[in-house]
Amino acid sequence: GGNLFMVALTGPVVRLRQKLLLLLLLLLLLLLLALMVSKLFVLMFSQIWQAALGALNPNPTDSCPLYLNHAAVAAIPSRVSRHNSQSSAHFVSRLVRSCLPGGNNRCIVMVCERSDVFASSCAIARAFPIFSRRSTSLRRAEKKHVTVEFVIIGQETEGFSSVQCLANAAHGVRMAARIVDTPCNEMNTDHFLDEIKAVGTELGITPVIIRGEELKQRGFGGIYGVGRAAEHPPALAVLSHTPEGATQTIAWVGKGIVYDTGGLSIKGKTTMPGMKRDCGGAAAILGAFRATIKQGFKDNLHAVFCLAENAVGPTATRPDDIHTLYSGKTVEINNTDAEGRLVLADGVVYASKDLSADIILDMATLTGAQGISTGKFHAAVMTNSEQWEVACVRAGRSSGDLAHPLVYCPELHFSEFTSAIADMKNSVADRENAQSSCAGLFIGSHLGFDWPGVWVHVDIASPVHAVSNWGFGVLTHIVQSDNALIFFYYYYYLGAKRW
Repeated sequence: GGNLFMVALTGPVVRLRQKLLLLLLLLLLLLLLALMVSKLFVLMFSQIWQAALGALNPNPTDSCPLYLNHAAVAAIPSRVSRHNSQSSAHFVSRLVRSCLPGGNNRCIVMVCERSDVFASSCAIARAFPIFSRRSTSLRRAEKKHVTVEFVIIGQETEGFSSVQCLANAAHGVRMAARIVDTPCNEMNTDHFLDEIKAVGTELGITPVIIRGEELKQRGFGGIYGVGRAAEHPPALAVLSHTPEGATQTIAWVGKGIVYDTGGLSIKGKTTMPGMKRDCGGAAAILGAFRATIKQGFKDNLHAVFCLAENAVGPTATRPDDIHTLYSGKTVEINNTDAEGRLVLADGVVYASKDLSADIILDMATLTGAQGISTGKFHAAVMTNSEQWEVACVRAGRSSGDLAHPLVYCPELHFSEFTSAIADMKNSVADRENAQSSCAGLFIGSHLGFDWPGVWVHVDIASPVHAVSNWGFGVLTHIVQSDNALIFFYYYYYLGAKRW
């Protein structure tokens, strides 16, 4: 009986050992196979990678698909001209839009120098606009996730002290682009005020709002005159950040024309489409203000929004009408399509008179002539300070929101606005005489050309209209610190003490 019992036990044990040996051999074979595959994969991927790099011939950019279009490698120019950004931000956005594979989870790896990280991150963010009314996008329930990684090369290879800086900048850019892309039936003056209130709530700031007939009663003849014919009333709105220990006061003033028909000097069928973007200056200031305060800005900062719809109706301003602006100066209207300067004149004077600003920057999609002066990619900058002019250009190159100076010469150009019956007209006599400069001078004249503070005017008309979803202008606002005038985000990014 004992022997039979042992035999009965021994059979299963032997078979179990045989199975274990076979399993072990199989695992060894799989391990060897995996090792061979990994070696071959590294070799094959290395060959594919080298072949892809060899195929790139950037002129100015180029790209090459990898592994059945599931990945791509792209190159930007290694050199740029002195009036471009070293980051090649415009090319980065184009390449991301055109080369990024589909799917809900995607990854972008950017190899660049540390000084280009800020501009490159914002350029990548611009490739993913928020606003869309395509029926397919409305039906799509799932969210898409994009991971962005930076490999920093060059002499300065240490990482960023705060990735949140990049996130705030990207949020500001995409917010501005969303507002500018939204049509007037969804972004009238009431809607824009809601955007301002939402940012104020997030930052713990209650906006000051003057609107409708109150504008007229308080002397804001520019904003009221432009927007009084619209269904939704015009408004002046202000967000103010006033921390303890502030040593200077800065005001940003934005043109927020939510739609510009041209008024009674009406635009044609080819020039009116796209005028939803005429609020680009105000949108840029809103995005920049949120991002700057999020980063803990130490000085007084005011964002002034001049909101109106330049509509046609029984109460619309007529050519030959005369308006008294907040400065107390009278303006004979000879072109109702030159409305942006009227609302901004009220805004900058409010910044000086009511907010006691030391530095005033106004930003606007002001003139079609800006594109003739500085093109589709460079904002036009004019200022009463040579130091700030240099700083603005440098800021544009650092951020990717490029800028270039306009002529500042009021003693030669302001006579273009001469009126026989008012202090000035609102449009130039000779449209071939530095028209963009003259438009800026109109705004500055209400401060006074002897005003002791710093005044900067930025015309972003062509950059806002020419590049869809760009959110231009958020990155070009500037501050003064330690007698060094530099781009406000770039200043933070370098770790300056004032932030």
